[in-house]
Amino acid sequence: MIRYISGIVLAFSVIIAGVAQADDRSASQDAAARLAKVLGSYETYQASFIQIVVNENGSRVQESRGFLKAKRPGLFYWETGAPLSQFIVSDGEQVEVYDPDLEQVTIHSLDDRIQTTPALLLSGEVDNLAETYEVSVRDLGDQVLEYTLIPRGADSLFTSLRLSLSNGELQEMRMHDSLSQMSILSFDDIRLNENIDRSAFRLDYPKGVDVIRDGA
Repeated sequence: MIRYISGIVLAFSVIIAGVAQADDRSASQDAAARLAKVLGSYETYQASFIQIVVNENGSRVQESRGFLKAKRPGLFYWETGAPLSQFIVSDGEQVEVYDPDLEQVTIHSLDDRIQTTPALLLSGEVDNLAETYEVSVRDLGDQVLEYTLIPRGADSLFTSLRLSLSNGELQEMRMHDSLSQMSILSFDDIRLNENIDRSAFRLDYPKGVDVIRDGA
């Protein structure tokens, strides 16, 4: 009789666990759909930003300022000012990274790994968020929602990403990487859905710089 009761308890536990997992999947899918709806409404996004990087001890190791603009489908421009100037441009097929101090341009194909770059959530496809990330959401009040994205793939560029939106407007990104560092991107002067000409997503750099393709 004891074994029989234990078997029933075990079976019941498995059922409860299965229901909980199904609820978790449903909640994640719902959160992903809500986030995709908001981000998908951004035909264009422009903002200035402050980026702060802190280490595992919470000490600030880097701070930079810059500007970004994004346009669907696939167009992205990122500019970081001195002292660590850098320009990143995507045309939807490849990514060019220009480092003026190194007099070097690196060109990468827009493969699956690069497409998980957080900033490309503003210019890439977002309908498949539930397939790529486990998504949860917290309502912080005053029309502020905080979404947390955990990559499902093992080769992602980050271990978790937190997005803060106020009244549907992306205000901040917090990204944790495998080195236990956290990058905080705070956006300001945000402009949504203003027209941006495609020519704004071309990268001009001086003749004579080294051009490296796909890390070769």
